[in-house]
Amino acid sequence: MASSKSKVRRACSFTNLLLSCLNFSIFILSASSFAPTILLKMPPTSFGMALLMVSGISLLSSFVGFYSQLTHFCFLTHISLLLASLIGQVLTILALFTKEKASMSLLKSPRDPKEAKVLVRLECGALMAMCMLQCVVLMLSCAVHSCWVKDYEELEAEKAASARKRSRRIAEVQEESMANATKMAEIKAKELDEKMKSKYGQWVKTDFEP
Repeated sequence: MASSKSKVRRACSFTNLLLSCLNFSIFILSASSFAPTILLKMPPTSFGMALLMVSGISLLSSFVGFYSQLTHFCFLTHISLLLASLIGQVLTILALFTKEKASMSLLKSPRDPKEAKVLVRLECGALMAMCMLQCVVLMLSCAVHSCWVKDYEELEAEKAASARKRSRRIAEVQEESMANATKMAEIKAKELDEKMKSKYGQWVKTDFEP
């Protein structure tokens, strides 16, 4: 049992470390994905703002992921941001990959068409990389959260077991003290009876002596 628990804890710690690395990678990719959209047109169009929003949600999800790992809180918030980011990334990738010309026209970049196409493809590649990494992060986050839940349940079970042991010890001590008290009471009662008998016997002897 102890070896299996240690193996599970090692696996959870490795998963946690891997999750930290992936969150850091998503953070870097999200931060770098702002550059192509900004370079295409500044201020960006509404479609460019949508791209920036998707990158911003990914960046925020990486921050919340780090916070969730450190504090074991905000798990649902992290998962919600991951799902929202994944949905936005999938829709953006489909728009950029399947309708490249329409996307470029929506971006209205004043740059050379070749440069704009390169920037759009860079943005699409960054979003695809983020999407794959965030899928892995989503699965690993659920696995790590289940490990946290198991650890918490084991800790609560250990606390309950120690509380039961403590209550048993207290009950045993109380029983022993009650038994000792009854024994002492019996001994004192016997001593009192013996004293009374000895005194009563002396009185009887003195009364019957001539």
